[in-house]
Amino acid sequence: MLIIITLAGVLFSVSFHIPLFIGFLPGFVFLISLIRGKGRSLREIWKICRKGISKTQTVILILFLVSFILPSWYEADTIQVLVSVALQIVTPDHFFLLSFIIAMLFSMTLGTSIGTLSAVGIPIMSSAISIDLAPHIVAGALLSGAFVGDRTSPFSSAFQLLSHTVEISNKKQFRALSLTTIPAILISIVFYSYLDSQYDLKQGEITVFSWEELSFMKLLPPLILIVVVLFRKGIVYAFLSSIIVASIISLIDGTTFYQLFHALFFGIKGMGGGLINMYMLLIFLALAGAYNGLLEEYRVIQPLVDGWLNKSKTLVEDSVKTIIATFGISLIAANQTLPIILTGRTLLPHWINNRTKTDLARVICRLDHAISRYDSMECTNDYV
Repeated sequence: MLIIITLAGVLFSVSFHIPLFIGFLPGFVFLISLIRGKGRSLREIWKICRKGISKTQTVILILFLVSFILPSWYEADTIQVLVSVALQIVTPDHFFLLSFIIAMLFSMTLGTSIGTLSAVGIPIMSSAISIDLAPHIVAGALLSGAFVGDRTSPFSSAFQLLSHTVEISNKKQFRALSLTTIPAILISIVFYSYLDSQYDLKQGEITVFSWEELSFMKLLPPLILIVVVLFRKGIVYAFLSSIIVASIISLIDGTTFYQLFHALFFGIKGMGGGLINMYMLLIFLALAGAYNGLLEEYRVIQPLVDGWLNKSKTLVEDSVKTIIATFGISLIAANQTLPIILTGRTLLPHWINNRTKTDLARVICRLDHAISRYDSMECTNDYV
């Protein structure tokens, strides 16, 4: 009943476009009523809830800062400079391949597929149309590249959430995901190179700026972001440093405090970002952390999960069952947060005892990756 009520509430919120945390509340309230029925006090339950929230507080802080990255970079003209450089590199003879590579590099830097498609997708699609190139293939190349960083970039919210959920370091998780990411990238490079060779393109001028116009100062925000991470100062400090530098650059260039505040809070139209578009997710993440804290502490559904997984004898069997669980929740929730938290925390004890945390991270990430592609199809279709 707990599983049914929880997923039914989430499905209801998704179907009627209600904030996800509201649809999650019935399952949360029902869980508390179950625990209260066992004689537990509200004070004890509240203590466990706070403990569960504390396990997600780092991710909540990271997502909070992520909401400011895109607007601050946009106001500092960093996004525009990066897009101009990308379009300078694109050539008609290798358009599909370069579209994939550019989208991949952008997504690895921004850590978001939607932000990548919004920033670089529109100008590349416009360039494709101007030289009579098949827009559906270009859209596919952009989407493929955008999802590389959406799950694999250390700057991705999904990457950070998964890392904290399965309790492994960013370095170990990146290595684990690379085992499937690198072959996928190589296959994509071969595939889009082949498509490039099959199309006869008319030559067109698609460059939009000269290299003399390149402003090094406007490239400081992404450079600082990468440098701070490389020096292992922490992803939070990396985001914070980049946002501060980008904000200072935008103010030097003439952006008013009001314009900067408006962008940071409301985001950029057509591109996203902004606290207003993130706070609902932050509330849901805190609620999901409390929910999982109660599940773990009182082992509400753990015996059911253990009985199901203990019949597995091989890594393949464990992977298939994990895929089934993640697949079902992903289809219902239509987002990446709930599947990562629920399946990650619930299945983690079994994988620790029988396999490895990195294997679990790779299985959850890849399936969640596949399901969540549909969440960005609407964005890509708009470009087409």
